[in-house]
Amino acid sequence: MAGVANGTGTAEASLEPEIAGLASLGDPVRRRLYVYVSGRSGDVSRDEAAEAAGISRTLAGFHLDRLVKEKLLEASFRRLSGRSGPGAGRPAKLYRRSARQVEVSLPPRKYELAARILATAVEASPGPRTRRALVRTAREVGEQIGAEARERVGPRAGRKRLVGGMVEALAAQGYEPEKAGGEVRLRNCPFHALVGEHRDLVCGMNLALIEGVVDGLELPAAKPVLAPVPGRCCVCVRVGEAGT
Repeated sequence: MAGVANGTGTAEASLEPEIAGLASLGDPVRRRLYVYVSGRSGDVSRDEAAEAAGISRTLAGFHLDRLVKEKLLEASFRRLSGRSGPGAGRPAKLYRRSARQVEVSLPPRKYELAARILATAVEASPGPRTRRALVRTAREVGEQIGAEARERVGPRAGRKRLVGGMVEALAAQGYEPEKAGGEVRLRNCPFHALVGEHRDLVCGMNLALIEGVVDGLELPAAKPVLAPVPGRCCVCVRVGEAGT
């Protein structure tokens, strides 16, 4: 019985930080601030966050600092004027999304562990056959996602609507796409937990999946390419000025 009790206590303790992180987002104001900061590609000041949430700067600071305490946001200090030395003013406290992932499954499911085992097995397999199968499967899954997006935008959709359909499809898969000039950049890698140990494998899978999405949408002018940038997905999609 002691072993059972101890196991239960260990499982409960492992859930506590995840539940605390989710509970922190239960407050609607705090959740709104988190969504706003997370959606920005750069740092966000208290004033900017307060204006976006429609609350006072003091209240915004309170909630933002609680999110930092829960490690859902990260804080840094920088002079917004760009100047230094006497008269430059005090550095402002800025916020950005942290790298922490919050996920709770009851009962516990270790999908990340399964993904790590599968990725390790693929890399350990002799010869290129297994990797080719992974790329082929990723592309086929992407084509299905793209075909479904094509149905949603309609058979007569022009290029701009097709690009919009691609953005929506990638957003639904967790890539957090944003349009920038003639590109669609992906602010998040849904498989980030695997990147550290299996970067080449994950990047190849991402590229094949997104190529499949483009093929399924019948959007030949869009070209997914490997363009690694720290903190983002390794793939971006070049769509040209007409697609922005």
